[in-house]
Amino acid sequence: MPRVLVVAKLEGESVTWAHHPTTRNAKNLLRNTKLAWNLMRRFRPDVVVTTGAAVAVPFFWMHKLFGARTIYLEVFDRIDSRTLTGRLCRPATDLFLVQWPEQQPLFRHSVVLGSVW
Repeated sequence: MPRVLVVAKLEGESVTWAHHPTTRNAKNLLRNTKLAWNLMRRFRPDVVVTTGAAVAVPFFWMHKLFGARTIYLEVFDRIDSRTLTGRLCRPATDLFLVQWPEQQPLFRHSVVLGSVW
């Protein structure tokens, strides 16, 4: 979805933009870690949920400092190998969901949720 359309859909909402690209970019990982720290401290969420975006990594790793739980939903289109974000977030995830039975063996203790549209 083009950024212009996304911005239009979010008009009137409280939005904090992360720093991109997020995958394999150490500088933006550090910048997003600072962002995660500030947002987690400010909002103190009960649950942090992601659908696999790499920006989730720092939020998932600092969730316990703020008493939050984490739910990770592995992407729909990767059924034969683990995503990098899934591999990085898995150790810090309280509930790891997959959308295909074929994904379950890739992530220990994952739960098959089925497809989410």
